[in-house]
Amino acid sequence: MREWIKNREMMKSHFDSSAFAEEDSDQTRGVEPPQIEIESPAGAEVIALPEPDTATLTEPGISRCILGRKSRRKYTGKSLSLKELSYMLWATQGVKKTISAYRNTGRVTLRIVPSAGARHPFETYLAVNNIAGLKPGVYRYSALNHNLVSLFPVTDLQEKLTAAAVGQSFTGDAPVVFLWACKPYLGEWRYKGESHKAMLLDAGHVCQNLYLAAESLGLGTVAIAAYSQEKVDELLKLDGNDEFVVYLAPVGKVENG
Repeated sequence: MREWIKNREMMKSHFDSSAFAEEDSDQTRGVEPPQIEIESPAGAEVIALPEPDTATLTEPGISRCILGRKSRRKYTGKSLSLKELSYMLWATQGVKKTISAYRNTGRVTLRIVPSAGARHPFETYLAVNNIAGLKPGVYRYSALNHNLVSLFPVTDLQEKLTAAAVGQSFTGDAPVVFLWACKPYLGEWRYKGESHKAMLLDAGHVCQNLYLAAESLGLGTVAIAAYSQEKVDELLKLDGNDEFVVYLAPVGKVENG
């Protein structure tokens, strides 16, 4: 049997089998739920984002956005605005409200995108090359506060992004790259081994909203699942075990945008 065929099992549901017993999850054992999002480093610069504003949209019609959506890999090199960035962050991970949920789940967020069990196991990192008002470098989005946390500058950021994306140079050329890092224990705490399929499905929900938000702003993006795990985690200074990148997408202005 070819090695990759074994991976098909992860695509299947096992909720109706004896392999899944919800009663012995960390949630049902009474283990404290993990934090919703990572705390900002002490002394880190925090950048307030403008409120999401539909006035920035060039195409507010959802049907036209769905019809026009496609992967776009050529960008003009023009900068993006903080208003545009704010809208895309809100559209992909924006928090509608925070609640104290049932069954000992602790505090959870209800967001713009769906997530299995409202776990929302992703942190959104941004590799910024050309956003008006932001210094180049790596940032993290705080969905709870709708702001950006400046993490660190990166020497030769464009070259390192291209290398992390296994030579896809349009990634390094983009004004900004969205990088979604999974914190697997947020899902495992509730769903154990069945969480991994669900978390990858959740990543698709997030990225599709980026496609539609970018389309509505006259911008272009493309989902990237072909990347060097080691290089992209190293770029963001992630440990590769309790947090690691699962998806990324560059965004930029396009000629017909």
